[in-house]
Amino acid sequence: MKIGTKSVLFGAHQFLIHPWFVAWGWWTLYGFPFDPRLWVAFFVHDLGYIGKPNMDGPEGETHPRLGARVMAVLFDYFDRTFRFSDGGPIGTGGLFALLHSRYYAKSLGQQPSRLCMADKLAISLTPAWLYLPMVRATGEIHEYMAHAKHRLVGNERVNADERRRLISGNQAEWYAGVQDYCRRWAFAHRDGAVDTWTSSAKQRATVNDAGVWQ
Repeated sequence: MKIGTKSVLFGAHQFLIHPWFVAWGWWTLYGFPFDPRLWVAFFVHDLGYIGKPNMDGPEGETHPRLGARVMAVLFDYFDRTFRFSDGGPIGTGGLFALLHSRYYAKSLGQQPSRLCMADKLAISLTPAWLYLPMVRATGEIHEYMAHAKHRLVGNERVNADERRRLISGNQAEWYAGVQDYCRRWAFAHRDGAVDTWTSSAKQRATVNDAGVWQ
């Protein structure tokens, strides 16, 4: 079973657990999500991880495409003004899901959508006692920890304490650093500030034997 599939079934992106934390993140940042389209986005945005051989590699980073297609089919009846590579035309609903990944948004030359802010805050809201057993069970924690140093590339926004924890070999300490970083990122960009924190593909120019950016 591919690691992306495991993540959706019983890992960090578990399809019945993670969406509720995203909803909580949205509520914290923007108020209660009354719009039913938001709830659809909360539940479909990460389904594209299914079948992916990695989480943070070139394949894993394209995971927003599936959720974008679903949102476009359901909601973008007359508004399909954007087309992404090897995908069909989408509108505002599709873009909302497509741009929930800050790395994928940067690769498209776009700014992340508000769903991205809620998604990142969801990490800080997910308790370690729940998150860590799930990512240990799937094995994705090893990829996440290996990838953590890329948050530091050209990023002066990471404070010294976060930097220490993000490169820590201790899983609980690493996750605490990720939570603090994601919380600060979400609140710093909640009102649409340009994302200068996220490294680009050029800064992450090589891929290791596991297919993960390094």
